[in-house]
Amino acid sequence: MAHTPLLFEPISFRSVTARNRLAVAPMCQYSATDGLPGDWHLQHLGARAVGGAGIVFTEASSVSPIGRITPGDLGLYNDEQQAAYARLAAMITMGGAVPGIQIAHAGRKASCTSPWEGDSYIPIDQGGWRTVAPSSIPFPRKDPEPHALTTSEIGEIIRSFAETARRALAAGFKIAEIHGAHGYLIHSFLSPISNTRNDGYGGDVAGRARFLLEVLDAVRAVWPEDLPVFVRLSCSDFMPGGLTPDGDILTVARMLAARGDVDLIDCSAGGISPEQKIPSLHPGYQVPFADLLRREAGIATGAVGLIDQPALAAEIVANGRADIVLLARAVLADPSWPLRAARRLGVEPKLPDQYGRAILHE
Repeated sequence: MAHTPLLFEPISFRSVTARNRLAVAPMCQYSATDGLPGDWHLQHLGARAVGGAGIVFTEASSVSPIGRITPGDLGLYNDEQQAAYARLAAMITMGGAVPGIQIAHAGRKASCTSPWEGDSYIPIDQGGWRTVAPSSIPFPRKDPEPHALTTSEIGEIIRSFAETARRALAAGFKIAEIHGAHGYLIHSFLSPISNTRNDGYGGDVAGRARFLLEVLDAVRAVWPEDLPVFVRLSCSDFMPGGLTPDGDILTVARMLAARGDVDLIDCSAGGISPEQKIPSLHPGYQVPFADLLRREAGIATGAVGLIDQPALAAEIVANGRADIVLLARAVLADPSWPLRAARRLGVEPKLPDQYGRAILHE
């Protein structure tokens, strides 16, 4: 009997079991109206669930209108959105994948046009809004200064994370991922590049991590104990004086591991400043972050970063460098990438009965 690569063995997080260790990463589509998912999102996520991934995440879902990156971003903060999200969760489940949601607030990187419209700040008099941040440091520096949040305003945002998690649960999602990466609000609290506060939410790594930990407390208060919570982190700011994987990020990872209520760290990087200098972009360039945190913090990790070859994905999991592999560009180009990868690695893929006559080339 042929050996099944670990990549295509099931994996469990608490009560949730995914059919394999491939996940579709959250990928913004910038195609919503008033935060509502529509037909585009249904077909996009449904195709990738049917395509064979074990877990399929929605794109970043904002906890408030001003937490959206663009006016076309998804949001989950009212009843109409919750009903539409229930369709997304049902579509992913029908495709055989575990439905996951990434809960987010864009912070100082909000109020922007979509990437194909220039990815630039939208002024308030043109339909934009004033952004918020831990400190009044804009991104990029030519943009208007964001509003530095007061402690009471921080508390309101923390409660909004919990409310979005509660709505996500009611809509049928089984994994909640807290977005603490890519320069958005939680990351901007974590990084000394963007957080110059001198109160309890700034200063040393414990202060800068306080917002993340309080968000987790609030989410866990409404998210069932038997369902998993992931956290996405930017493991390096790629800037002098910024976050590093073996410095503050390892400290934060150990904090999360010690809590016992975070099930996986989704290890990404960058996004805190346009001035970042990424040393090298190559397949798997961020995998060492997942490897380091898994070994040194004793917590499950997810690997990302231009992973587009089945052999590389299989090697990462087989050698214990990460517990799951999250795919983005590869599954944008080919929703059936997991099925083709299975065939390439000697596993006979299970297609839906309706697609039994399909010819699946490697």
